[in-house]
Amino acid sequence: MVRLAGIEPTTPWFVAKYSIQLSYSRNSHNYAMEEKNYITPTGHERIKKELLQLLNLDRPEIVKVVHWAASNGDRSENGDYIYGKKRLREIDRRIRFLNQRLEFAVVVDNSARKSGDADADQVFFGATVSYSPLAGSSAGKETIITIVGVDEVNLDKGHVSWVSPIAKALIKARLGDCVNIQTPTGPAEIEILNVQYL
Repeated sequence: MVRLAGIEPTTPWFVAKYSIQLSYSRNSHNYAMEEKNYITPTGHERIKKELLQLLNLDRPEIVKVVHWAASNGDRSENGDYIYGKKRLREIDRRIRFLNQRLEFAVVVDNSARKSGDADADQVFFGATVSYSPLAGSSAGKETIITIVGVDEVNLDKGHVSWVSPIAKALIKARLGDCVNIQTPTGPAEIEILNVQYL
């Protein structure tokens, strides 16, 4: 039986604190990575390219540096060794993360929509949507966004996640539809001006 600083494991404080921590860690770890990771073919290739770069080039190079630094002797004051080990841990952490993202990745191919065969005017994952607010100070101002995976978000390019509020509001709407969205300043109505699959 484990005892922490005179606290009995059956006291309500102990039970409540550690059961909450265990349930939080289980919920945040297991469910977050078991969800489907929708991704575009371009994003999938980018993640695979980064993973291969880390595995084939970056990690072997750092391993050589750490091996060389370790052979120099005293490791406690060896900057190359200490930094190399730190960098190696960062690379390994990133490799594990990318592997998990690829493991649950679902590549969404919109080739049928690109060719115009199926629902090319309806908003789905991978769509590039032009819209404008119908009222307010920015009424008539056109905004263009592309709905992409969580790992592909780039607001400077207009790439928004499919789980973002704007994407959730737009998905399944059609060209010419008016959609209600929640903004920081309150509800707003927008009109879909164009839908493309690039």
